Amino acid sequence: MADIPITIKQDKYATLLFAGESQRSAYKLAGYSWENMKEETIDSRACELAKNSKVVARLAELQEDFNRQHIPTKEKVMEKWWNIADADPNDIIHIRRLCCRHCFGINFEYQWKDEAEYERACQGVIALADEQSKKKKIPPVLPSDIGGYGFDKLLRPHPKCPWCNGEGIEEVHVEDTRFLPPKAKALFAGVKVTQAGIEIKFHDQMKALDNVAKELGMLKDKKDIAVHHSYDEMSDEELEAAIARLERELEHGKNKSQL
Repeated sequence: MADIPITIKQDKYATLLFAGESQRSAYKLAGYSWENMKEETIDSRACELAKNSKVVARLAELQEDFNRQHIPTKEKVMEKWWNIADADPNDIIHIRRLCCRHCFGINFEYQWKDEAEYERACQGVIALADEQSKKKKIPPVLPSDIGGYGFDKLLRPHPKCPWCNGEGIEEVHVEDTRFLPPKAKALFAGVKVTQAGIEIKFHDQMKALDNVAKELGMLKDKKDIAVHHSYDEMSDEELEAAIARLERELEHGKNKSQL
């Protein structure tokens, strides 16, 4: 006779217990009938359910999955170090050149985002003229829209723009850290709010690279002049060669662990 699989309610009960719910609460939330029962009866049935072999086995599976995901192993630590060492800081913060208001305006005239923005600008000029007219009558000089609409600051500067000379406008941009790629998340160490603004903090990439190299035994080989000293003392060529070797070692380690 084939073993009867765990039921949906039993599975949910085990999951709720593992998440920290009490036996009574898990019993109710799992969908078992309890409305017309005394609390003592619910507790008794919940206790018996917790001893069920399938529930016990499911709890063991959940614990094993948790351990596999959260308990550090040599491989996980190595992967963490490597992600930090190999991350690109530009994925978190970078300087970018944005086009100016004239780059893509008609005949390089001032370009507006849309008609609504232009109307707001006109209203602002009129309001200012009205305020000034209390002292002296000054007719408002409305801005021109001959440059057209559709301004998008994220476009690359026009190389022939006479206003910015193709250099655009410099801006420091910080990505939304909630959606960083995995390696950038490993590199990101948080933010610090200062009087000067926001300071982005990073984990030490050179230290992480040293840790990976030491774990792989690469810094012990004194015959290898490319790695017998600290990475911060390497030339760019030596560092690139060391990174290439680390990538090969890590790939070899992954393939070996999968066998």
